Parts: sequence; C-alpha cells; structure tokens
Amino acid sequence: MNETIQKLQQGDARVLARCVSMVENETDGYDDFLQQLSFGKHIPIIGITGPPGAGKSTLINALVKQFTDQNKKIAIIAIDPSSPFNQGSIMGDRLRMSDHFLHPNVFIRSMATRGSLGGLAPKIFEVCDVFRAANFDHIIIETVGVGQSEVEIAALADTTILVLVPEAGDEIQNMKSGVMEIADVYVVNKSDREGADTFFNNLFMVAHTNIRNGWEAPVIKTVASKNEGIIDLMNAIEKHNDASNNNDKKIHLLAEKAMMMIRNKRTKDISITQIENDLKELITKTDFNIYRYVKRY
Repeated sequence: MNETIQKLQQGDARVLARCVSMVENETDGYDDFLQQLSFGKHIPIIGITGPPGAGKSTLINALVKQFTDQNKKIAIIAIDPSSPFNQGSIMGDRLRMSDHFLHPNVFIRSMATRGSLGGLAPKIFEVCDVFRAANFDHIIIETVGVGQSEVEIAALADTTILVLVPEAGDEIQNMKSGVMEIADVYVVNKSDREGADTFFNNLFMVAHTNIRNGWEAPVIKTVASKNEGIIDLMNAIEKHNDASNNNDKKIHLLAEKAMMMIRNKRTKDISITQIENDLKELITKTDFNIYRYVKRY
C-alpha cells in the first residue's frame, strides 16, 4: 500500500487509474487506502455546471489549453449520465475532450452518476481526494447538467462556475432560488449570439443581489469555441481562490463533506431490495406503520 501511495504522489497515471477504480467500486481495502492519503498542498477544485448545451466541455477544453500552456498538471472528472444497462458512464463529455487525451499533463476520468441526483457521482468526494494526493495543480469537475437540483457541486468545489447561454433568457428568474445561488463565477458562453448583451446585463443584476461573504460573483463573457474570454475567466477563478482562502466557506464545505460521508457509511449495509421485500409482506397488514418500520434502522 505504501508503494502504491508513493507512485500515486509521483504522478503515475496507471496507478492513479487503478486507485480511482478501487475507490469508485469500493474494492476491499479502499477505506484503509483513503485513510493513508496525505496532501502536501492545497489543490483548487473548479466545478463547472450549467444546463445541457451551454458548452461546458468546450469551455473546459479552452481552460485546460491555457493551463497546460503554463505547464500545469490538470485532472478532469467528467460526470456523465449512467448507461441504463450497466450503470457505467456513457462518456459523451469525455469524447468531446479528445484534444487532451494524450497530453502528459492531463488526466481525464469519466464517472457515472449511477442514479445519484444533484449532478455528481456517489464517490466523487473520495475520488477527488485521490486526485489531490496525486499532486495536480487544478482539478476540474464537469457535472451532468441536470438543472436546478444540481447544487451538490457547491459542497465540493472551491470555485463553482455556472455556464449559461444567451438563449437562457428569462429562465434565470426561475433558477434564481436554486442553482443560481451556488455560483462563484457566472459565464455567458456563446456570447457572440444575438441577445448576449441583454442577457449579460440581466445576469449582472442577479449577481449584484447575491453577494456572499463579501464576494460578488463576476459575469464573464466567453466564446469558448474561439478561445475568447478564457483569460478573463482564469483571472476570475484565481481571484476567487485568493479571496476565499480565509473565509468560513471552506469549514462549512468540509462539514458538508464529512456529513455526506458519514451518511453514506451508515446506510452502506441497507439494501433497497431488502426494504422492498419487507414491504411486500408488511403492506398487507392493517396495522402497518412506515415510521415504526424505519425505526428498525
């Protein structure tokens, strides 16, 4: 195990891939492995979220190109919808990031949601820690793009980027109470399209009324397919990372992470199939009470 962790810290891509699979599939010994991980530096986690078609993958491609030009090591986790047949990742986003497949400083991993809501995968927290132990400079997570319920990314990422397009129009009013509130940076992608300026101004007003911990989320115009606005976005990410080093957000997010892991560990041995089998018998009884049944657990 010590040799595995040593190779992981040295950036061995094959060992990293095996470690991620071990954690994701809960292979025997994965829990002990996680407890032995150590982290030598803070590695910013950048969450990219937004509705399907907003250009998240194209934006990540452009960001990664800028990072690798600076000789930085980047890990990308693309959360994809699960296959309805084997619960594996469909890997649509990974195909759209093919420009970076063979780059020695880029590691791309697709993870399936496996039925999990909120735009993330069940083992995303633990997998991120494996990447952190591998000494990348940045970790980028692209969520599925499921819409307003996609707020879990805020409990994981140091900087959450919400990518929208001008066609979103008045939809931002409907999103305001949900995913809109988690953004640290707003991006108007495909901003060369008609209506971009109006949409930008509306989004700016939303950002101005949603100041948290002294941080007003900037609104950045980009045309990711033409590499426009990417430097501005990188500067906004860096500025937010510097501004959030000493605030209470990190403690709150760490507590959220611990709570989720405790919840998952305590429910690990509970089988939905067993519950269904129990209910098939109990539901026929006139004195059935679901609250008494749940108390068993």
